[in-house]
This record gives sequence, structure tokens and C-alpha cells, in this order.
Amino acid sequence: METRRTSRGGQPEAYCHRAMLDAIRYLVDNGIKWRAMPVDFPPWDRVYAFFRRWRDHSLVKEFHDRLRDRVRQKAGRDAQPTAGVIDSQSVKADAVVGSDSRGFEGGKLINGRKRHVVVDTLGLLLAVMVTAADTGDRTAAHVLHEQVADAHHRLALVWADGGYTGSLVEHCLTALALVLAVVKRSNNMRGFVVLPKRWIVERFFAHLMRTRRLVRDFERRTSSAEAMVYWSMIMLMTRRLARSRPARA
Repeated sequence: METRRTSRGGQPEAYCHRAMLDAIRYLVDNGIKWRAMPVDFPPWDRVYAFFRRWRDHSLVKEFHDRLRDRVRQKAGRDAQPTAGVIDSQSVKADAVVGSDSRGFEGGKLINGRKRHVVVDTLGLLLAVMVTAADTGDRTAAHVLHEQVADAHHRLALVWADGGYTGSLVEHCLTALALVLAVVKRSNNMRGFVVLPKRWIVERFFAHLMRTRRLVRDFERRTSSAEAMVYWSMIMLMTRRLARSRPARA
């Protein structure tokens, strides 16, 4: 496999793509600053330029989607999902995050950003959108559902919590031919209760919290914050694909 990019009339890249990928994975997994990149990796500014190029040209999303298809096929599923789960996660933002992309969520008392995601029934990411924390779930879901419906034509059912009720249910059905099933928590429930289907996306957020770069939002741009989510899932999926299957008796 070719590890350096070459183009007509241009100079070949000085660093191997594998080294660049390993450097980004190290940064995302350990939550370090770009300038704190260990000397074992290429210079931090070259790694950041690689990260920025993959972010701006949607190469990280394409890389992620190809891995997701392989993980689904390895699990015996079709590459295109037919059902998903939507939810959001609010995280505190670092001081580098500007006021134009941050907000205060009164329900959870968090000043920062919100990650809106749709995952499949295996907990694999289908779409992500990062907004200010004061953005409503229904407002973001209108945009996110359209993105998911355009990218995954076989998607027919999406589970959600009680925050996605109202006109959004009718909009998904009439405009996108998508059934939005709301899984509500009954009033007589006390303490922690595992709700059907909603636990899938909660497990997804737990995976993100194991990635130190995502414990708090350190990115100046929301596109970089979305790219970090993709990189976190890339690490998860590559580990699953590299895991050897146990021999059958």
C-alpha cells in the first residue's frame, strides 16, 4: 500500500501516512496538545496540516465510513443500516472555544457545546453535528436527519428519547419517509433504568468519554470537534477489526 501522496508537478510528502495516522490517534487517545507531540512522531505542525487536510476534504469521514461498513459486514450485517438511534451529549468547552460556537444549557448547567449523533443498532456512528450547548435537540435533529437520510437510503426507523417529540415526528415521516419512534421513561421509574434501544447511544457516548481529547471540547472550530469524534470511532473500529476471532470448537 502506498503510504506517500504523489501528484503530477508536486513534491512527494516527506512523512509516511501511517506515521501521520499514528500521531493523530495518539493525540486523540491521550488528549495532548498539538505542540506536545512526542519526538517519535513527525513534527506537530506537519501532523496538524495532515489532520486539517483530511478534515476539510471530508477524508476522515470517508475513512470512517469504509471502516464502519467493514465492521458491520464482519458482524454479519448489511453495510447499509435500516435502523438507528439519535441523541445528544453536552460537554464543557475550553477557553479557546469562541462565544459564537458555545452556549449555556440550563438543564445540565453546562457552558460549552453539544454533540448530536445518530448511531446504528451496533453503536457505530452514522452522523455527528457539533453545535452550541443551547441549541435545541429538535432544531439540530432536523438537519441531522436530513444528512442521515441522504447518506443512508435504507434507513427507515430511528429511536429517540422524549426530547424529540412534537412536529419533528411528522416532519421525519412526511419529508424523509423516516419513522421516529420515541422511547419514553415512565413516571414510576426510580434510579438508573436501562431503556430499550436508548442504551445503544448511551454506550456510544461512554466510548467517547474514554477518549481523553473528547472529555472536554478543546477545538476552536466545530468541524474539528466533529473530526475528533470520527477519529475516536476510527480507533474503536480498527481495534475490533484487528481482534482475532476465537477458534470454534
